[in-house]
Amino acid sequence: MEFFLTHKKVILRVLGAFLLLVGFVTFFWATPKEGVSANELAAMNVARMEAKVAGSSSSTSTSQQNNSSKFLEKLQATKADQLKYLTIFMMLFGIGFLAYSFFKKEE
Repeated sequence: MEFFLTHKKVILRVLGAFLLLVGFVTFFWATPKEGVSANELAAMNVARMEAKVAGSSSSTSTSQQNNSSKFLEKLQATKADQLKYLTIFMMLFGIGFLAYSFFKKEE
């Protein structure tokens, strides 16, 4: 406990800087890139092949594919929102820890 009290400013500054760094890295890592990624190309190729094979099949299989694609879209949107909120909270906590470490405690 005494270690924390004696080095409180340093610990808070390091923790704040670390949270800000992780927040910015996460933000720039998660931003969409221009163009189409290799995973998206592979998913489009698989969808094209499935559509070609299922061209003469019944409508029940196509409705199941549509439902799964809607589910996938919602899942990806939810993951993107979660990552966005995580990034915002990490940056806010980092700024908070840094700001608190610079306040002078009146005795």
